[in-house]
Amino acid sequence: MTNRRPRIEGYAIVSHEGMIALSDGSFPKELEIPADQEFYRQSIARASAIANGRHSAEGGPGQKERKRILLTRRVQRVVFDAENPNVVLWNPATASFDEAWQRLGVDDGMLAVIGGTDVFALFLTLGYDTFFLTRAAASVPRGRPVFPGVGNGVTPEDVFGRYGMVLHNTRLLDPLTPVQEWGPKT
Repeated sequence: MTNRRPRIEGYAIVSHEGMIALSDGSFPKELEIPADQEFYRQSIARASAIANGRHSAEGGPGQKERKRILLTRRVQRVVFDAENPNVVLWNPATASFDEAWQRLGVDDGMLAVIGGTDVFALFLTLGYDTFFLTRAAASVPRGRPVFPGVGNGVTPEDVFGRYGMVLHNTRLLDPLTPVQEWGPKT
């Protein structure tokens, strides 16, 4: 196994204000859009592995069987989860992403980053190959932002620009729900 670095793709649905969750961390019903949920499920199904924080979970059938990197400060470096051998617990403050990916034992493929705020921000610094940002028309004015600093006039698109990412494509998932594909400048 060569264990090459994966293609890194981010997936988030945000409110009008750029929020991914309510202030208590729960997922708002206003962001549950069937067309986005289907896009998300299909995308996750083709991923080699998932990356998320302790409070973000993809849910659904197959969650326990999927390879996963769970970002947490509760471990010293990188260890297997005692409850699920498909999960590697990674502390990005003390170990590199490459170390976590190697420990997971997946040979390249695609890593789907599914949140939360700090996880999305960390992978901005590591470099997304693509980030799929779905925009809902719903309002969640005092929630948790997709990236730190979003809100009060700062948009997710502003943050993408700061990291050299540009809009590559926009398509409608349904008549009211656009998904934007962001990636590095080419």
